Amino acid sequence: MNIALIAHDRKKKDMVNFSLAYKHIFAKHTIFATGTTGKKIQEATGLEIHRFLSGPLGGDQQIGSKIASDEMDLVIFMRDPLTAQPHEPDILALLRLCDVHGIPLATNVATAEILIKGLERGDMQWRNVFKK
Repeated sequence: MNIALIAHDRKKKDMVNFSLAYKHIFAKHTIFATGTTGKKIQEATGLEIHRFLSGPLGGDQQIGSKIASDEMDLVIFMRDPLTAQPHEPDILALLRLCDVHGIPLATNVATAEILIKGLERGDMQWRNVFKK
């Protein structure tokens, strides 16, 4: 499965910690991330990360393109709902694309953990239902 990881600046540490906790699961899948987030995860975990541009430079839009092309299976976007900066990726476009294409998107650690645990158990058969 292809998994996208994105994090607002104040949530990058949470994303790194999450990636460390579930490294054994992420290692079995193809991981994509926006530039800075991907770099931090790669440095902390040693996982191979396919890095796009940083969010402010369009990395979130590159991930959106993968979603629209049916090349992404799961998105984890750790967003800062209170102090997100204008230069940070906007979740609304990705949320809309994920809803249109039936791709699960987690916006916090709790939901991300549920999705990752489901992935670990092999409970992600939803992709077969939504494939066109």
